[in-house]
Order: sequence, then structure tokens, then C-alpha cells
Amino acid sequence: MIRRDDDGALTILTLDRPDKANSLTRAMMVALIDHLRDAGQRAEALILTGAGKVFSAGADLDEARAGLATDPIWEELSGTLAALPCLTIAALNGTLAGGAFGMALACDIRLAVPGARFFYPVMKLGYLPQPSDPARMAALIGSGRARTLLMGGARIEAPEALAWGLVDRLSAPEALLDDARALTADACAAPRGHAGRIKALIPRVWSH
Repeated sequence: MIRRDDDGALTILTLDRPDKANSLTRAMMVALIDHLRDAGQRAEALILTGAGKVFSAGADLDEARAGLATDPIWEELSGTLAALPCLTIAALNGTLAGGAFGMALACDIRLAVPGARFFYPVMKLGYLPQPSDPARMAALIGSGRARTLLMGGARIEAPEALAWGLVDRLSAPEALLDDARALTADACAAPRGHAGRIKALIPRVWSH
């Protein structure tokens, strides 16, 4: 349920479970981590996207009830993504919810379709967010807006997410992947490791 496409120095990983809103099982997360680690050894750029009209609804409900909601694998997944020495882009083809936030927050750039919605209902569900997510979120949008999402249970639309800085650009659904690819073109054409060297020069106010 993770589809991988390699195109030269670019790797595209697609959450491919559209009938379940691309909700994540533990097996999918293990596969993602394996793909990310492999891509980190060879790719200069990576795009993470989803099939269908939802990027990801977070944890698979059955597995969440069985303990996945509090499994440390969420932090392992986002930490692996954050640590990649290449350009990473989240191409959000639709709504982003719950634990799936960690993947998008850990990417270097976030694109979203205009119809995407964003919410992280940890207050309502009685869970804590992934340990690194609040700091990453606050670094992007400020502490007040991070509290609005995490504590106030706000659901925001894509234009507001863009205005807040939660996403960097909006793209039409039919152009999303092409727009993401365009942003990887220079990194993929550069000498081996150059993207990683530039990435290391850009300060981060959170740690992975």
C-alpha cells in the first residue's frame, strides 16, 4: 500500500490506500521507513503524496484502537523523514489529519490542493501529539496557531493554511505532482550530495 517510483535522482512515494482515506497501518509505516532510508542513500529529492482525494486520515482506526495511536513508530517515521539529506516535498493531494501531520511537518516544502483541510484532533481523542510535531508546527506557524490546531481542535482550509505558512503553495489537483516535480528539478540535476549540503546550511528551530 506504499507505491514507489524512482526517476533518476527523484523518488516518489505514494500512500496508496484510497478506499480507507490512506489511513496508515503499522505495516505501511514500516514500509515507508524502509523506503525513506533507502532513498536517503541514493535520491537527491523525494516527493511524498497520496492516491485519491485524501492525503491521509492518520492512523487506521482498528489499529489505532489496538495501540497504534501511541506507538513510537510515528516519531520514528517523521524523524527518519526529517533527517534525510535530500530535498523532501509533501504533495498534499487532499486532507491531512491526525498523525499524518508528522510526515508533512517533517518535509522541507509542502504543497497542497485548494480543497485540502487540516486538523489534528488529539485534544478531542485524548491522545498526545507525536513528540516532535508541536515544535515543528510552531516553527512554521507560531505557537498561538499551533495551539489553535492542537488544543482548540480547529479545522482549517487550504487558503488559511497557506496564509499561516503551514503550506508553502497551493496547486490545482491536476498540476500538483508536476509542480512538485518542478521544485525538485534543480536538486536532481545538481552534483551528488549538493542538495544535502545546501539543506544543512538552512537553520532549523526544531531538532529531529
